Amino acid sequence: MQQTNNQIRVWDPLVRGFHWALVGAFLIAYLTEDDFISLHAWAGYTISAALLIRILWGLVGTRYARFSNFVTTPKNAIRYAKDTLLLRAKRYLGHNPAGGLMIVVMIVSLIITVASGIAVYGAAEQAGPLAAAFAGIGEIWEDLLEELHEFFANFTLLLAAVHVAGVLVESLIHKENLVASMINGYKRAE
Repeated sequence: MQQTNNQIRVWDPLVRGFHWALVGAFLIAYLTEDDFISLHAWAGYTISAALLIRILWGLVGTRYARFSNFVTTPKNAIRYAKDTLLLRAKRYLGHNPAGGLMIVVMIVSLIITVASGIAVYGAAEQAGPLAAAFAGIGEIWEDLLEELHEFFANFTLLLAAVHVAGVLVESLIHKENLVASMINGYKRAE
């Protein structure tokens, strides 16, 4: 763990790269569709590759990247969220309990979004890796897959908004620019 002056490197380049690549790919996927279906699909493939890398890194990566460092019970996450709303939340160098839960929920939501998107792409466009498996499944199933895909895409967007709000509140409570730390990797040491 690298430390300079009163700063400590918490977020390694892979975590930061994953984070911003995911933000960009999700925005591209969310804002494109229909006339830009190929771009939409490639953004989805980028998300799936980023998720695979992040899950592997969560198992073998650096200290603050590992799931074992931040995955906790929903009860702890809810307690932490209440403390945050009361402006008395404890500061964590890595992910706090609510942030850890958010990561897990976002990963699951994104996996469902990507999987259903690949299935819809196969069924509706007869394209992508599942084209043969989903060709001719019928309009009812195709519509159901599309509704599932859209629901989880919108749910992921809601999670992202809650995440950004949490980052802003935490930045104010702890007088620390958490967005900058996800860019440069450093947080204030204590």
